[in-house]
Order: sequence, then C-alpha cells, then structure tokens
Amino acid sequence: MVLFLLLLALLLSPTGEAGKIIGGHEAKPHSRPYMAFLRFKVSGKPHICGGFLVREDFVLTAAHCLGSSIDVTLGAHSIMEREQTQQVIPVRRAFPHPHYNDNIFENDIMLLQLAWKADMTDAVSPISLPRSFEKLKPGMMCSVAGWGRLEVNMPPADKLQEVDLEVQSEERCIARFRNYIPITQICAGDPNKRKNSFSGDSGGPLVCDGVAQGIVSYGEVYGTPPNVYTRISSFLPWIQKTMRQYKQQGSA
Repeated sequence: MVLFLLLLALLLSPTGEAGKIIGGHEAKPHSRPYMAFLRFKVSGKPHICGGFLVREDFVLTAAHCLGSSIDVTLGAHSIMEREQTQQVIPVRRAFPHPHYNDNIFENDIMLLQLAWKADMTDAVSPISLPRSFEKLKPGMMCSVAGWGRLEVNMPPADKLQEVDLEVQSEERCIARFRNYIPITQICAGDPNKRKNSFSGDSGGPLVCDGVAQGIVSYGEVYGTPPNVYTRISSFLPWIQKTMRQYKQQGSA
C-alpha cells in the first residue's frame, strides 16, 4: 500500500518530481560537485530526478527515473539560473538494471551514458563508489542532497538542499516496508526526526564518509522517515561491466 501511495503521489505531482529534501538546509554552492540534475519526459510530461557523476561519461541514478529525452545538468547550485559552472549534456544511452521491478522498486538503479565526456572542474567531478558488499552499521551518519520539495505542499527547491540522515537497522525497515530487501537496500532516516529525502530527490546519492553508498529510491507518501535507498555495493559488478562495455571512444 505504501508503494502504491508513493507511486500515485508521483503520478499526480504537477511537475512529476520523484524525491525531495525535508528538514535540511541549503548546501554550500558546489560543495557536492558530483551532483546531477535530470530533466526528462514520461508520456510527454516533464519530470525531474537527481543523480550523481561516477565517471566523466557516466551518471548513476534510480531506474524509476527512466524517461525520454533525458538531459543531465552538472555543476549546478541553482537550477533556475544558467550558472557559468553548469554543463548540460544529453544522455546517449540509458541502462536501467535488467531486473528492475517497478512494482516494488527492486533493483532500482540505472546508469546513464552521457553524449560526451564532462569537463572536470571545481564544480564538476565524480564521487567514489563503495567496495563490494560494504556494510553500513546502524547509527552511522550519512547525508543526501537534492532539488526536490522541502515539504509535502511546498514547491521544489531552486537551490541544492542537503540533510544528514542516520542509518537504521534492517529490522526497522523490514517492519515498515514489507518489500524491503536488506541485501540490496539501505534504510536511513530517524523516524523521530522530520528529516528525510522526499519525492524529486530520487536518484540522488546517500553519501557516507565521502562515498556514495545508496541511491534515493522510495519511502512513505508523506515523507515520514526512514526511506529506502538502493545499496550500491551490491551492484558493483553490473556497474563496472556496463561502464567497461560502453566505454567512450575517441573524442566522445
């Protein structure tokens, strides 16, 4: 039921965002140079998501952010202004995980191959990925950022927002979400605090000690923490194989 309500909320959202920050604050401009802002269309309607640069020619995001005519903006702080630091690059190919299940957000991970390599600058650079099957302990503090809404009835943020979140026990998410899969998902967000990623931050990274450990996937429709994040360490072989197979050639 939770998943159905979340999906319904996304479909009914006037701008089609999928994930937003609640209870956070504005990030220091360009302090997260890996952040990506995604614009795309589904059935002709505009949608947005987050993502993050993992190589000069690849962005990692959530599989439920798949759409047509995907454009990636790198180096942004304000998405309403065309800052000199920004690089807008169309997506050449999208690679949602072959076993993604959009009914329960299982394997909610996608690689986007950029049409050309991004220029590495102070405002644009990739983030490190975890080691294989790296575990996160409950109580560990991580952070998430995005341009989504600040609350249920508020518009999306213009400037990048961030919030610190505490990793929760597997038991807590199993009790909250009946389709939670501990081996491929992470549970983060203290249920006693109104701090969370929300519906437009989808696809953005859960960052722990400077490493992208998770991808914003899903949560409850009113933004009550915790939320569920795709566990990146469980997908490293697929990520590495896909990027190696489609390595850009020449000037691309």
